[in-house]
Amino acid sequence: MTQAEKVSRFQAKLLCPATPDSASPWAFVLLPKHVSEKLPRRGRTTVEGSINGHPVQVTLEPDGYLSHWLPISRALQEAIGLEEGDTVALELSPVDKEPEPDMPPDFQKALAAAPEAQTVWMGTTTIARVDWIHWIVSAKQAKTRAKRIADACEMLACGKKRVCCFDPSGYYSKALRAPEAVELSIVAKRRNA
Repeated sequence: MTQAEKVSRFQAKLLCPATPDSASPWAFVLLPKHVSEKLPRRGRTTVEGSINGHPVQVTLEPDGYLSHWLPISRALQEAIGLEEGDTVALELSPVDKEPEPDMPPDFQKALAAAPEAQTVWMGTTTIARVDWIHWIVSAKQAKTRAKRIADACEMLACGKKRVCCFDPSGYYSKALRAPEAVELSIVAKRRNA
């Protein structure tokens, strides 16, 4: 596939999550399946392109149905001048090289305390590190996250370069999915309140 064939142009509605998972407001876009099919993987993957002509490089999240969704921060919404319910024009293509994922401080501290695990960690691929971190941060409870960090250090110390038993697409486990969207009439009421 040529670089031009990897570029996807489409329009989508900017949605508001029914239950935002943080204090900071954000929105999201669901990618059409044919757009995700052009991407190199069904798990987290980074793309570059534009939203309404504004250049972006963002990481897509798996939706659990072999496609992706795109989180859009409040800061990015404000920079582009977007509001929930707007139809946005997107142009996206996979990056040539996946960037290093942000390292969660708690996992970084655990790796620093486990030299054998850190050595194996440094020998893994960027994609493997993306999956390890995704597995850790996708834990819903602090107790589960702490266990996953301990398990990751143990598995890495044993020489495992890939996280086992983690479906980065969410398709088989149904553990990962796009957020449910608020009805646009509710968004309008919030805006006018």
